[in-house]
Amino acid sequence: MKALQIGNLKVEVPIVQGGMGVAVSLSGLASAVANQGGIGVISSVGIGLHYGTGKYTRANDREGFRHEIRKARQLSPNGVIGANIMLAVSDFDNFFKLALEEKLDIVFVGAGLFIKKPETVTTEEFINSKTKLVPKISSARAAQLTFKVWDEKFHRLPDAVVIEGAKAGGHLGFKKQELLDGPKSIYQIIKETREILLPFQDKYGFEIPIIAGGGIYTGKDIQKAFLSGANGVKMGTRFVTTHECDADINFKMQYINATKPEDVVIIDSPVGLPGRAIDNDFLRGVAKGNKKPVSCPFKCLKTCNYKEVPYCIAEALYNASIGDFENGFAFAGSNGYRATEIISVEETFNQIKAEYLEAKFNAKRAEIDAILV
Repeated sequence: MKALQIGNLKVEVPIVQGGMGVAVSLSGLASAVANQGGIGVISSVGIGLHYGTGKYTRANDREGFRHEIRKARQLSPNGVIGANIMLAVSDFDNFFKLALEEKLDIVFVGAGLFIKKPETVTTEEFINSKTKLVPKISSARAAQLTFKVWDEKFHRLPDAVVIEGAKAGGHLGFKKQELLDGPKSIYQIIKETREILLPFQDKYGFEIPIIAGGGIYTGKDIQKAFLSGANGVKMGTRFVTTHECDADINFKMQYINATKPEDVVIIDSPVGLPGRAIDNDFLRGVAKGNKKPVSCPFKCLKTCNYKEVPYCIAEALYNASIGDFENGFAFAGSNGYRATEIISVEETFNQIKAEYLEAKFNAKRAEIDAILV
């Protein structure tokens, strides 16, 4: 595979590991991916549940985030380390500032349109950031708006863009009915977004890398994304069933025990967005109207009405990450049922590379066969 070039940042293997919260992708998984030449990503959301004296506070969130960044750096001193920070979290501005202070290589920003400068950094810091700033979008229209605002307000562009399609795990940037009806494929969105970016590339004189995510599970999927115009891919689900993934073994076994597409379902999240998860008794109980007591130490998500929600999404996801599935569930992409074993990150990279080479070989052979006919 061709290296992914994001400005002056060169990523030898064009694979971005998805930032999965709560506490699924921390320093362990991120450093392992970075050591294989990809981009390892720490999820900042709910990270404070791992730290402090059992109390979930903003201070614990920030210090936990800082600790995981530094630990990842120690484990992968020469690798590319990034973070996934959700605009929907109430402490987004402080997380963003911390990421720049810790000199992360790259920050991915999703769960909302990244068109406003965080108040915790100056305009100069934002514009001249050495940390690569990459918004996550779900449509060419969102890309158009994002790049237009950056061009007009900041006179700079995002360093790259992630297109997250409808087959991703976790919270999704689509309406639930769109997901049920059959949304536009990630490959079509890539093509449309590439067209949208052309005038911005012409104005600024450089190619804007597109990173495709959501349903990218095999090397064949990667080849298809590249042929559609992507420069790199984001893969989360594939890395859950690795030894280095930071979640509990019971979390990984949810993926192993899921064996058919119907085991992965669309849910209504308490934060007002649809999500994709592996079905279990907890989710079936919620669907029947069961409620879990919610004690909110602080409103961690801007869109959450904690007084009315049936359960706390942060607690449910954290419970799952430590293996408590009586009180939680696992987010997963649409391919979450395909894993059959838990292997190392290195083995996963080797499998993906082999799949990619096979897909390229088969495509070339088909091309030759067509000419001969």
